[in-house]
Amino acid sequence: MKSIAIDAERLYEVDFVESWSNAIVESIADQPAVVIFPSSLKSIVSALPSSVHHVEVPEGENQKSLESFGRVLNEIANYGLPRQGLIIGVGGGATTDLAGYVAASYLRGIDWIAVPTSLAGMVDASIGGKTGINLDAGKNLAGAFHSPRRVIVDEHFLSTLSERDIKAGMAEVAKCGFIADLHILDLIEKGWRENISELIFRAVKVKASVVSVDFRESFEREILNYGHTLGHAIERDSGYELRHGEAVSIGLNYAAALSVRFSGLSENEYKRHINILELLDLPTRYPREKWSALLSVMNNDKKKRDRLRFVTLSSLGNPTRLENVETTELQSIYEEVVGR
Repeated sequence: MKSIAIDAERLYEVDFVESWSNAIVESIADQPAVVIFPSSLKSIVSALPSSVHHVEVPEGENQKSLESFGRVLNEIANYGLPRQGLIIGVGGGATTDLAGYVAASYLRGIDWIAVPTSLAGMVDASIGGKTGINLDAGKNLAGAFHSPRRVIVDEHFLSTLSERDIKAGMAEVAKCGFIADLHILDLIEKGWRENISELIFRAVKVKASVVSVDFRESFEREILNYGHTLGHAIERDSGYELRHGEAVSIGLNYAAALSVRFSGLSENEYKRHINILELLDLPTRYPREKWSALLSVMNNDKKKRDRLRFVTLSSLGNPTRLENVETTELQSIYEEVVGR
């Protein structure tokens, strides 16, 4: 079994296993446990021992609502899970976000384990201890930093995913290549499907190294937001019809264009961004007339400081920060490279 250690507010492992259910059985022993999962995984979680209480939630971002959050907490409380109990989140990034926030909130914080079933969840959402739900005003505006006790990655789940979901997850893998590990970009160009296991492992290593240095996103961890400022706004504007990775892909195009204009990224490096996103069959464009709506969402984003702030690149693998750019310039670049 391969493992990657993360040293945050607690030390825990991301374990790459052959059987997620066996790993869970080993982890819980006789501990009281609740598993949170979306409806589509009902038959899969039936592999867990009958002593594990099941809490079913809606699919996708619909589970990350105040209503869903409150219902899950009430159901767990009515079940009587004690403080020494364990919450297990089995599902995509939305499920691990929700399960982690429930664990952070219930009895002021209990242990939880993340079992990501989507590619995006494996390389991003389940790692790093950021948990949360969406509010009407924006994505992930309520949440807590609460690291899991363990993250269990079973690549067999990839066979259950749609082609669209796998490609969307690859946006987060590519992001890790752009900001830190250029070998990820080489592997994508050589053939990402054949190299998927190594790509997942390397992307997790990138996130683990960043999170271990900066758990609460004071500065270093911001680099993981490359492409996400605009990406989150697009995701919300689409009514979550776009997958997170699809929206981030468009955001990566925009962040790379900002990097060329303001931060020193070369035109060839920008073209490499576009080529890689095209190899992954990911979108890079969004309606031109949406700028005003997207700007409004970005101005309400939790990542905003006193003004809009973007992660950019001075070169591939060398992130920097960009702020104090006039809105008219931001709009001009959006309309030039993203707008269609």
